[in-house]
Amino acid sequence: MKNKVILLSSNKLGNGDQELGENLLETFFTLLKQREELPVAIFCVNSGVLALTIDSLVSLHLKELEDKGVAVLACKTCVDFYQVEEKLAAGKISSMGHFIELAAKYEVMTIN
Repeated sequence: MKNKVILLSSNKLGNGDQELGENLLETFFTLLKQREELPVAIFCVNSGVLALTIDSLVSLHLKELEDKGVAVLACKTCVDFYQVEEKLAAGKISSMGHFIELAAKYEVMTIN
């Protein structure tokens, strides 16, 4: 995961059942945070910003990754669209321009 940016575009992993997808996403970040090599950043877009809120168990794992030095970022346009700024439990609000800068510098792994 070193030198990678994760683009999280959904609050679940994969298509299909919402609850299963949320559980899979939680498992992914549970295992990721245990690795020695962590990504540079996790950039959340679209419904991916919902994973950063107090309503999502995934936010606990994202907060732990943030505490370990991973930049956890939320697309401002998406946060505004879903009206979740006051509910963010992890991450900092950022811009698509910042994501483009990260994508130019690091390999991007997309989770949707």
